[in-house]
Amino acid sequence: MKKLIIIPAYNEEANIEKTVAAIQRNAEDFDYVIINDCSTDRTREICEEHGYNIVNLPINLGIGGAVQTGYKYARKYKYDMAVQVDGDGQHDPEFLNVMAEYIEKNQVDMVIGSRFIEKKGFQSSTARRVGIKFFSWLIKGLTGATITDPTSGLRMAGRNVIALFARDYPKDYPEPESVVAVLRKGMTVREIPVVMHEREGGVSSISPKKSVYYMIKVTLAILIERIRKY
Repeated sequence: MKKLIIIPAYNEEANIEKTVAAIQRNAEDFDYVIINDCSTDRTREICEEHGYNIVNLPINLGIGGAVQTGYKYARKYKYDMAVQVDGDGQHDPEFLNVMAEYIEKNQVDMVIGSRFIEKKGFQSSTARRVGIKFFSWLIKGLTGATITDPTSGLRMAGRNVIALFARDYPKDYPEPESVVAVLRKGMTVREIPVVMHEREGGVSSISPKKSVYYMIKVTLAILIERIRKY
């Protein structure tokens, strides 16, 4: 089974070496690709100095475009599984083998690493937990599926989801919307418990000022995805 780790990176000079080292230490059976989303710091230089596998985007595409580039890479090189691991130190590669084994054993299309099943590790801020619960409720109402951590970026996809995301992937705050897209296609999504860490550096793409926009935008996107015709 060919397995790929997609690392979207925008201005992650403080974390990228630690992230790759953790992958090499805990996920030896995985290949990885860093999608450098036109960083303005030393992310590219650090990756090239260390000989990391990197794709440098010519313009900034945002998180959705960077992750989709990773899925296009996975489809082109015929990977059986692909998983997103953020470059900021939040996602622990220790759980990747467990996620891959779960997909293979249970024949599911996507597995999400949820911090809220066992409630261990960093649980996010109070405001974000409120938003996460709202999206869980919305997804449950629209699809019937219970997803406890719909904003989790730690998600492993099988071949069907790789093909779907390579063709079509939300550009902005993509996680909840893309979960609905997978469920709408009749694919199976499951969650397993993981431990996440507080980001070790850099700046979150969702600032307090953007929170209201984020909630409205993602809610509308999920509703549109629900009625969308394929």
